[in-house]
Amino acid sequence: MQHRTIISAIALGIAGTMAAQSVRPIAYGDFDHWVTRNIKESRIIGGNEKVCYAVGPDRTIEGDKPYVPQGNTPWASSNVMAKVMGITKVSNAVFPDSHGNGRCAKLTTMVENCKAIGLVNVDVLVAGTLFLGRMIEPIKSTSDPYAKMEMGIPFTGRPDALVYDYRLLIPEGNSRLYSSGFGKKRTLPGSDKAEVLVFLQRRWEDADGNLHAKRVGTGRELMGRSTRGWVNAHALPIHYGDITSKSYYKPYMGIIPAEKSYYARNSKGRMVPVVEEGWDSADATPTHLIVMFSAGSGEPYTGTPGLTFWVDNVGLRYGAGADMAATEQTF
Repeated sequence: MQHRTIISAIALGIAGTMAAQSVRPIAYGDFDHWVTRNIKESRIIGGNEKVCYAVGPDRTIEGDKPYVPQGNTPWASSNVMAKVMGITKVSNAVFPDSHGNGRCAKLTTMVENCKAIGLVNVDVLVAGTLFLGRMIEPIKSTSDPYAKMEMGIPFTGRPDALVYDYRLLIPEGNSRLYSSGFGKKRTLPGSDKAEVLVFLQRRWEDADGNLHAKRVGTGRELMGRSTRGWVNAHALPIHYGDITSKSYYKPYMGIIPAEKSYYARNSKGRMVPVVEEGWDSADATPTHLIVMFSAGSGEPYTGTPGLTFWVDNVGLRYGAGADMAATEQTF
């Protein structure tokens, strides 16, 4: 009887903990709805009609118009329309795919080729990436890729984890490819990994329009093994304040180096780097949320072709008494 009482008390404690937690879905994070863009590439590279997907309300857009996020979606991806040297080219490495009774996001690493006789013949490696923010179209060069991504959305909540379902396939072998287009392709040792990150920042702007930030919350993980099917309700913990002395800290969780800063639009409408200047206090209120899923974890234009990362049902988990306040991103 005493043992049964102890077991019952433990069970009630676990149930109470689960009841105290709640997961708040991120808008469109079930990836059941997609915008389909039908874009005709330039005749000089074949004039084929390509499909370019975006996470958002179910609708179709015809033509090579620069994309503006639809339906107040907070999601952007590496799927883009480029216009380089007057040539229209589509890159698509994030796709809708089936999962259960609905759909999910399928992120792949692949090589995009752009060949025009007498003008250009380039191969660019693209790692399929989803993130909260906006991609600025049209892409006009392969230089400084972060400057074309507006990373993060306004947000003031303090969740304790990023929750999502995932599946991962890493091709057999032990190599990566670097291919940025206008440059020599190189084979590098070691397989790439999938990456997930969630950062909470407190940002501010100075009188000259420069954007600064301190890191409030951190969650980041690299995944280097294929899974046997789906892993559901996976939780990536968010740790607050300076975590460099903690046992779970890894170097890749650290402050973003200035030369690798993500970009955002300042109050003057200019895209500028958001320079992280250090760790904020553990009880600070953030102003922005960054979430990113990627089929690669290395430098831009570097990865393992064929690496495929499926993601679904993305949300933020809050514990008892957690601040769930958040401002909605508008574009």
